[in-house]
Amino acid sequence: MKYKIGLMALAVIGIMVATGFWLHGRNVEVLNPAGSIAMQERHLLMITTVLSALVVVPVFILLAFIVWRYREENAHQKHVRYTPDWDGNRLLESVWWGIPIVLIGIVMVLIWTSAHNLDPYKSITSGNKTMTIQVVALDWKWLFIYPDQHIASVNFVQMPLNTPVDFQITSDAPMNSFWIPQLGGQVYAMSGMQTHMHLIANKLGDYNGVSANISGEGFADMKFTARASSAADFSTWVQSVKKAGGNLTTEQYARLAKPSTAPGILQYGTVSPNLYDTIIEKYMGPIHVHTHGDAE
Repeated sequence: MKYKIGLMALAVIGIMVATGFWLHGRNVEVLNPAGSIAMQERHLLMITTVLSALVVVPVFILLAFIVWRYREENAHQKHVRYTPDWDGNRLLESVWWGIPIVLIGIVMVLIWTSAHNLDPYKSITSGNKTMTIQVVALDWKWLFIYPDQHIASVNFVQMPLNTPVDFQITSDAPMNSFWIPQLGGQVYAMSGMQTHMHLIANKLGDYNGVSANISGEGFADMKFTARASSAADFSTWVQSVKKAGGNLTTEQYARLAKPSTAPGILQYGTVSPNLYDTIIEKYMGPIHVHTHGDAE
């Protein structure tokens, strides 16, 4: 019996070591933040994981210890005799009830404060002016509209470094979820509604953006690139889109909104006025039957 327990312990240790090596060689995006919001979220994740481990790890250690100590072949030894009075021991009861209660209380305070500090609707304090980017979830692609620059792009969004961005998010398709793991958490995109996500990038680079809510057969390919560049590079990109990009008219948008997968990166040098508001308002009238991006 003791050999089996030893093998089980070695197996657990081996799995933990192997997992550590596996994580060390990989880019786990939520653990590799590139912005202050994502950094705070990682910090919260680490703290809650440690606090949870303070309860979970001792339980499993005690489980292994009790199984080994009170195994059948030890039944004749006095130091492992049956002690049913433990369930009424005030000291022990205080320990195994008191510690979890204290830890849960700490977690409650952390969640309460972080829920307000990391509210996606809350503006980010910065020396740079907040930039607005409008996001539309389509079947199965992401449309980004820059209302101040009067341009748009599909499956690609670029933002200046250290500049707060107010992502205004809606959907012209089934409910979806907008997520850039290295910059922050996810927020739902819903037809006829607008949600907000304030993010900031503090490191130059390209970051993966994904759909975090299953929305049909093309869901797996509903990805985009989020690029954090210098302010100069962002201005250069905006000018290049204005010169070389197409025109996102109402008719062109209607074609774009039809279900399709992997259209690649598209860019538009001009955008039909108030297109984003029109997309939201189309669901404000009589009841619409909504099927994969089309409304009646």
